[in-house]
Order: sequence, then structure tokens, then C-alpha cells
Amino acid sequence: MRVVVTGAAGFIGSHVTDALLAAGHEVIGIDNLSTGSLAFLKDAQGDPGFRLMTLDLLEDREELAPTFRGAEAVIHLAANADVRFGWNSPDLDLKQNIIVTHNVLEAARTSGVGRVLFSSTGSVYGETSVIPTPEDCPFPVQTSLYGASKLAGEGLLAAYAEGCGMTTTVFRFVSILGPRYTHGHVVDFMRQLLSHPDRLTILGDGKQRKSYLHVADCVSAILLMLPRVGGHAVYNLGVEEYCTVDESAGWVCERLGVTPVVTYTGGDRGWVGDNPFIYLATHKIRRAGWMPTHQIRESVEETVGYLLGNNWILSRPDARR
Repeated sequence: MRVVVTGAAGFIGSHVTDALLAAGHEVIGIDNLSTGSLAFLKDAQGDPGFRLMTLDLLEDREELAPTFRGAEAVIHLAANADVRFGWNSPDLDLKQNIIVTHNVLEAARTSGVGRVLFSSTGSVYGETSVIPTPEDCPFPVQTSLYGASKLAGEGLLAAYAEGCGMTTTVFRFVSILGPRYTHGHVVDFMRQLLSHPDRLTILGDGKQRKSYLHVADCVSAILLMLPRVGGHAVYNLGVEEYCTVDESAGWVCERLGVTPVVTYTGGDRGWVGDNPFIYLATHKIRRAGWMPTHQIRESVEETVGYLLGNNWILSRPDARR
């Protein structure tokens, strides 16, 4: 199968690309390299089944349909994933997560691509009172520009499935960890602790409850559902456990061998739009045959180990959330 992967040089996108190539698929990767890294595509670029197109999904929309032509599926992973700093540039989520998704869908429609798979987020559930949260949970008020933009993208996929006969598949992720991780709480903690091992500041009160998924488990779900045909479907991706931010920070400190004095910024969340409890029900994807293989602590510790061996990531300007 020929598959287009947007955001192919990113954290998740590069893993999806490697997995598709390993399975014998042909991959056309698209990335503008604003946050992605060619280092993540080192193995892929040596594969004759891979081609990288350096395109901007917002600005180069006229080039997308010719690039998509002949593909059977598009896995759309490119996005602005900067939840915490969304209000610094309020139009960024609109452009990168809604308009870009429309551009991808239009290119797929006009080039005859029959399947589009989309990376959404558990943040679309806002501060739901239903825990664990299933896919059919009623949506509360949106709490972040990121979550709102991803929900809008989901709506576009559903409309294209209904109006154009596309097969559209949505994955609502919890936060993803593992090799090639470039931004998030583990990066934040490590940057602090490597700079000053004696102290650590945690946003909020440390009691926020979070669920995390290893990137390999995320990728296996995407590849499992790649052949799906017919209509629009939504799947939660996560593990059947959660941890507090304090616990996660403790695992990072233990792995680094430090015992810092911990201070807190206060309140029950780290920033506007930070949901204090995220824990998704995954019965639907499990019934399809998927099962995660990594526990949260294991994923955190593996991420720390990867970053220790690739500390260039910690100095990236986008490694800040």
C-alpha cells in the first residue's frame, strides 16, 4: 500500500513511517521540518520505499493533491501540539490544526485517496465527569484551543466521510512517550534537573492525574486500523492506569539519581486548559484486537533514558512544554 504520512519527521510520524516501511508499505512523508527532525528519518531515508517531500501543509496546498495521487491512505499527524502556550498565538491552532486538516482532506478528495487517519487528542473531552472516558461521552465545554481545534478537525473528517464516501478514522490519544519524544513534562523536568539538580518546580499542585501511552503502542493501533474500510470511526488510545504528576516526577528523579527540593506553582492544574484528570476508556480499540504493551512508569523511564542519550533535544527551542 502507498501511504502518505504528514508530520513524517516528527515524534509519532517518524515511528509510523518506520513501522509502515518495515511492514512493506511505500511511504510518502510530508514535513516542513519546523519541529520535525531529519535525524528521526535516518533509517527511513535509506529505504527505497520512502520519499520525503518538504512541504508546508498550510502554504503549499496546491502541491498536496499531486503528491497524494496514487496513495491509498493518508495518516495525518502534522499539527501544532503546543497546548500550554496556545494563548500566546491564538490563531496557530486554527491554522495548523483546522485549516491544514481541511487542506489535507481536500487534497485526498481531489486525488482519489480513499482513507484518512487522523491524530486527535483526549483533550477534546475537556473536564469530563465520566472517568474512564469513553468515545461516546457527551462533550463538556472545551478548555483549550488545542482541544477545540482537534475537535473541529474531527468534525471535518466526519463530514468528508458522509459527503464524499471516504473512510475516516480518528485516534484520541493520551500523551505519548518514548524514543524521539521532543516536548512535554519529561523534557521540562529534565531540563530543570540537568541545569540545577537540587530543585524542581512543578506546575500546579502535583496531584493532577494523567495517563500516558508508549509511542510503539500508539503506532501499533494506527497500523491495525489502517486497512479499515467504511464510514467514520473514533478510537481512544491509552492504558488502563494513570499516575500523578508527582509520581512521574519521582520516576524522573530516580532515573537521574537526584533528590531535589520540589516546589509548586499552585492550583489544581498547570496552565489554562490543563485537565486535572485524564483517563480514557479503550474498550472499543481493544475489541478490535489492540492491546498496549508498556506501563506508564516503564514509558517514563525509557523516555528519560532516550533523552539522556540524545540531549540535543533538550536544547531545541520547541522542547518547552
